[in-house]
Amino acid sequence: MPSAVSLKTLLRRFRRHRRGSAAVEFALVAPIFFALLFAIVEVALMFFASQVLETVTQSAARYILTGQAQSGGLTQGQFKTYVCGQIPALFTCGNVQVNVQSYASSGSVTISPVFDANGNYVGGSNYCPGSGGSVVFVSLAYQWPLFVTGLGFNMSNPGTTKKWLSATAVFQNEPFAASGPC
Repeated sequence: MPSAVSLKTLLRRFRRHRRGSAAVEFALVAPIFFALLFAIVEVALMFFASQVLETVTQSAARYILTGQAQSGGLTQGQFKTYVCGQIPALFTCGNVQVNVQSYASSGSVTISPVFDANGNYVGGSNYCPGSGGSVVFVSLAYQWPLFVTGLGFNMSNPGTTKKWLSATAVFQNEPFAASGPC
């Protein structure tokens, strides 16, 4: 019977002993805490990148709106280089999609979808900044990489680990004499 008493004593001591309980509790909670923390950081970075893309789109739109792109005779490649010059190191320039379309009046504007139902980019890469008084549609899109996609937190487009960010501006050019390439 000495073994039963010592086992009972050991169990009693084990129940009273609280050293290490904080480590066990932390080990249970830490994965969820860090997953949530990384998800918050990723959403914040994605929101920041989206705001940067929006700012760059507005800057590019202003460049066309005032006729600077047209009077400079910029080609599609030169305009994309201008846009990439506005983008900080946060983006890879080669992955930025630039689409510029112009219309004679606001009644003739027909804008097709930029993304299909599966999240694929179908917006095209046109460059037609128009002339003075034209209505212009400028769209920039970028496929942002995501890292925290587990635990039910998945903002990515279907079949990828990336999320399309896009920004659009529609405006009427100021009256100026220069005309664009189209």
